[in-house]
Amino acid sequence: MSVDLLCMGEPMLEFNRQPDDGTGRALYLRGFGGDTSNAAIAAARQGVRAGYITAIGTDWAGDAFLRLWAEEGVDTATVIRDPEAPTGVYFVDHDARGHHFTFYRSGSAASRYTPAMLPEAAIRGARIFYASGISQGISASAADAVFRAIEIARAAGVTVAYDTNLRLRLWPAARARAVIHEAIAMSDIALPSRDDAEALTGLADPQAIAERYLRLGPRMVAVKCGRDGALLATADGRMARAAPHAVEAVDATGAGDTFCGSFLARIILGDAPEAALRYANAAAALSTTGYGAVAPIPRRAAVEALLAR
Repeated sequence: MSVDLLCMGEPMLEFNRQPDDGTGRALYLRGFGGDTSNAAIAAARQGVRAGYITAIGTDWAGDAFLRLWAEEGVDTATVIRDPEAPTGVYFVDHDARGHHFTFYRSGSAASRYTPAMLPEAAIRGARIFYASGISQGISASAADAVFRAIEIARAAGVTVAYDTNLRLRLWPAARARAVIHEAIAMSDIALPSRDDAEALTGLADPQAIAERYLRLGPRMVAVKCGRDGALLATADGRMARAAPHAVEAVDATGAGDTFCGSFLARIILGDAPEAALRYANAAAALSTTGYGAVAPIPRRAAVEALLAR
């Protein structure tokens, strides 16, 4: 069965540090992460059929992900098990400056992915194919695989969406810039964050960022601005802004992924881009009210309730 949204990248087991309990111990809540996996789950929770392209280990972390995706309704027909490589892991710590990541992903199963492993028929059968800078930054072979997947999608008339999701610990800035911008040039929908775009282009104004990325070729650019909401610009000159929501935020881990998955889900469900922007902005805000990347991702009823306030 084909899916509406087919995502590609690296899932990672998450350990998220919890507030101090007064004992001096560092307590971590086990959860799940990986930007494009988070987006697939976000989309599934909004009511669309989502699937995932990746490789995971034959370890207990890989088993846990298969259970998670089954529970969330994410199709795993295009997930490969690699008996010779582990599933990646990361830790999240918090301080006054925000959340900070420590990754253990070197040699992970997903980083060993190659173009020859791609499920071409599944890509051709999707409505939207989605990947990110992390999907390509984990290894040269993974970068090549994403480029090949985009080529397959474009040839089949499948919409391509791409999130910058810049992680400079994965690769040098010059290579990241070249690869990410080439992928955006091949995409229909670009989903940069303001922080990523500033690092990649030197631009800080969301409108200037959107205009810069539109010139690369996408027909639609949605700029995620964190606590300042989001901005949308289209190739035909339309522009919209989504104002921030007043929520009790405790952890922004995965908020951008929730935005992307929710935005693409609403596009698939027939929303105009401006409506999809407002919906995704609300979903991302709600995702910051709990700890971890996956557990706080809201479902449709909660997002609609926030929008109705």
